[in-house]
Amino acid sequence: MAQNHQMASRCMLLSPERLTNSLYHKLLSLPIADKLHVDPESIGEASVDFGLIVREIPAAVLRPSHPEDIAILVAFAYSKSSIPFTISARGCGHSVRGQAMVRDGVVVDMTSLGNKTTVSWSQSLGHYADVGGQQLWIDVLEETLKHGVAPVSWTDYLYLTVGGTLSNAGISGETFRYGPQISNVYEMDVITGTGHFLTCAPHENPELFHSVLGGLGQFGIITRARIALGPSPKRAKWVQMLYSDFSAFTTDQERLISRHRRGQDEVLDYVEGQLFMRRNSDSWISFFSFLDHPRLMSLVTEHELLYCIEVAKFYDECTQSTVDKDLEKILKDLSHGPEFLYQKDVGYVDFLNRVRVGEMVLREQGLWNVPHPWLNLFVPKSRIADFNTGVFKNIVLKKNMTTELVLIYPMNNDKWDDRMSAVIPDEDVFYTVGFLHSSGFEDWQEFDLQNKEVLHFCEDNGIKQYLPNYSTESDWIQHFGPKWRKFEENKAQFDPKMLLSPGQNIFNHNQGMNSKIDGV
Repeated sequence: MAQNHQMASRCMLLSPERLTNSLYHKLLSLPIADKLHVDPESIGEASVDFGLIVREIPAAVLRPSHPEDIAILVAFAYSKSSIPFTISARGCGHSVRGQAMVRDGVVVDMTSLGNKTTVSWSQSLGHYADVGGQQLWIDVLEETLKHGVAPVSWTDYLYLTVGGTLSNAGISGETFRYGPQISNVYEMDVITGTGHFLTCAPHENPELFHSVLGGLGQFGIITRARIALGPSPKRAKWVQMLYSDFSAFTTDQERLISRHRRGQDEVLDYVEGQLFMRRNSDSWISFFSFLDHPRLMSLVTEHELLYCIEVAKFYDECTQSTVDKDLEKILKDLSHGPEFLYQKDVGYVDFLNRVRVGEMVLREQGLWNVPHPWLNLFVPKSRIADFNTGVFKNIVLKKNMTTELVLIYPMNNDKWDDRMSAVIPDEDVFYTVGFLHSSGFEDWQEFDLQNKEVLHFCEDNGIKQYLPNYSTESDWIQHFGPKWRKFEENKAQFDPKMLLSPGQNIFNHNQGMNSKIDGV
C-alpha cells in the first residue's frame, strides 16, 4: 500500500503529456522522482524570465534538496542517449532572453537548495567564504558581515545567485580595482554534463575551473564557490559629478581607475558612470536634492546629453578621520564644474543595495514585471568616442522613446584572467555600456529595434556583447574569437552530449532558433 501511494504521488508530479512515455516511466524510477514537478504553477514560473520576452515551456522542474539530486538527473540524461533531454540550472531567472530556460527538458530550481555560507580563514588565502551556487549575494553579504568581512567584488543588484553571476562575469563599479567576481574565486564544486561531481581550482581540474567561470553554464552547474573576502567597511562617501563634454568625462573616468594601477595611496572603491537625458530623468534625478532639480533639468535641456561620473570611497572607524581628505585629493583637478559635484554619506549596505530601493518603488507602481529588452556591451577604449557619436547621439538621442538607465564606465583589462571563458576587448582599458530598458508589453519591440541598430554599429567596431545573445554559430564564433576553439574543446570534454544550458543557443541551435518570442 505504501509503495502504491508513493507511486501515485509521483504520478501527480510527472505527466506523460510533457514527456515521452519511455522517458516518463524512467524518470519515475529515479530516487528524485518526487522532486520533479509538472504542475501549472511550477511550469509557468520556469517558462519566463526577468526579460519577459522569451517563453519556453519545460517538461518538468526539479527542486533538489541536495546537489546530489542534480547529479542524479544529469547522469541519467547523459546515460540515456536514446531519450535525450536538456537541463538548465535556474537561480532567480534574471536573464533577459531565455538563457535560463529549456524547451521540453528539465529546469533545475537551484533556490530550493537553501542558504548556507561558511566563513573561514587560512594562512594562504586570508578570509574566504564557501557559499552555495544557489545563494543570493545579498544573503552572502549579510552572513559575512557578521564576521566583519565581505566580498570585494559586486554586481549592482544583489538579488542574483552566486552561480548565475559567476557563469557570466559579475561586474560593477568595483571591477576596475578588484576585477570581476570570476576573478575572486578560489575553488568550486561543479556538476559536469556527464553527471560527475568535481571540485576544481587553479591547481585542481584547472580546465574545468577556468572554463566554468564566465562559461555561460555550458560546462557544469556550480553548487559551491569559495570566494575572496576582505575587511567590511561601515559607510560610503557617494559622489556624482556632471559633465557636458564626453571627452572630459571619459578622460576623468580613466584617470580615476588608473590611480589603482599606478599604486597611489588614495584610491576609490567604486567608479561607474551614467548617461543623463531629459526623457530618462526619472531614473537619475532622485539622487539629487529636490531644490537642485530645476537647475539640473535646465542643464540637461540645454545640452541634450549629460554624462555623470559616480564614485564611492568606503570607510570605517579607522579611516573616518581621513576619508574626506583622501576623497578631496582623488577628485581634485577633474574637469567637472565644482558646482556640479553632489555628495552623500550612506551606510555600506545601503550603498551596495541601492538598486533594491528603486526596485521596490517600481514594484509598487506595477512597473517591475514588464519586458526588459536590455543590451549590455564591452566597448574598447579606442572606440568609445565613436560610440558616443554613433550610438548615443545618432541613435539613442534621435529616438523618441523613454530610454531608461544607461550605464557607461571603464575597467582595467589586467584584472581579468584570459584563461577564463569570459570574452573582453583586447585593450588595457575598456568600457561597459548597459542599456537597461523597461517597456510596456506592447512596445518592447521598439527598444529591440533600437538595440539592433546599436549592434549593427558594433559589428564594425570590435564591440562585444556582455550577457551575449546570439542565434547562429557564426555569431558565437565571432563573439569568442580566438577562444572559440578552446570553448568547443571544453564543451566536448565536460558536456559532450550538449545537455546543459540550451537557452544560451550556443550549441543547441535548433531549439534556440525555434524559440517563441511573444513578450509574455
